[in-house]
Amino acid sequence: MMDATLFQRKHQLWLRIAFLSFAINNPSIKNRLYEFSQIEFRHLKWVAGSLYENNVSYNYGRDTLFSIESESFFTLVRTTINEIKSLHLLYDETPLFERMRHDESYMLSTLNAYLEKISLDEILSAFNRSLNWPDALLSVSETDALALFLFEELYKEYELIMVYFYRQIRATTASQVSHFQDLMDESHFHLRSFAEMMTKMGILSLPRTLHSRTYEIADMEKFLRGGIIEEENAKEECRRLSSSITDEKLSAFFEFINYQESYHIEIMKKLLGEF
Repeated sequence: MMDATLFQRKHQLWLRIAFLSFAINNPSIKNRLYEFSQIEFRHLKWVAGSLYENNVSYNYGRDTLFSIESESFFTLVRTTINEIKSLHLLYDETPLFERMRHDESYMLSTLNAYLEKISLDEILSAFNRSLNWPDALLSVSETDALALFLFEELYKEYELIMVYFYRQIRATTASQVSHFQDLMDESHFHLRSFAEMMTKMGILSLPRTLHSRTYEIADMEKFLRGGIIEEENAKEECRRLSSSITDEKLSAFFEFINYQESYHIEIMKKLLGEF
C-alpha cells in the first residue's frame, strides 16, 4: 500500500542502515551497508515520486521510539532484519514493490549471513559518549569545538538532503533535477564524513526530525539566496575550526570541506536561474 506510513517506514529504514554503516568498524561490512542505504534512499525517492504523482501527502516524521543506538552490532542487524520483513507485508505485486522486495531480499540474505559468523559481532563504541578524538591529542577546547561542529553539521547536512530531495521530486526541468542531485550527493558525502567522525568520538546520534515548514518552501528563490548565505557561514566555520585545531590532518580535512562548499554555492547560484 503506497501511503504516508510506507514513506515514514522507508525513511526510517534508510536512516537505520546508513547509521549502522557509520557505527560499524569492519571496513567491508561498513561499505556494503552504506551501499544498501543508498539503495534504500533510491527506494525512498521512488515512493515519494509515486505519492506526489497521486496527490498523497507525506512528511519526514519518525516514530517517537525510533532509535539507532545499541552496544552490539548483531542487535542492530536483527532489528534491521525485522524492519525489512515487516515492510514486505505492505508490498503488493506492482513493479516498484517487486524491485524493492528483490533488493531487500538480497539485503536480508547478506544480513543473515553476518549473523552466522559470531566473529563479526562487535561491541559498538559509536554511542559510548567518550568524547575523545583517537587520532590526535586535542585540548579540551579543541575537542568541544569539534564535537559541537559535528553535531550542528550532521543536522544541517541531513536537513539539506531532505530539502533537496523534496524539491527534486517537484522539479519542473531536467536541469533542476540534475542540480538538486548534485547538491544531494555533496550532502550525502558530508553526512557520512561527519557521522563517521562522531563515531570515533562515541557521540554518533540521529539528527533531530524536520518540521514540514523546513522543506515545504513556497519561495525557492528566497530559500536559495538564504542558503548561499548559510553556506558562506559554513565555510567560515570550517576555516575557523581548521585554524583553531592544531592537528594537521584535521585542519586539512576541514579545508577540504571548505573548498567543497565553494562549488556547492556555485550549484545553488545555477539553480537560482531556474526560479
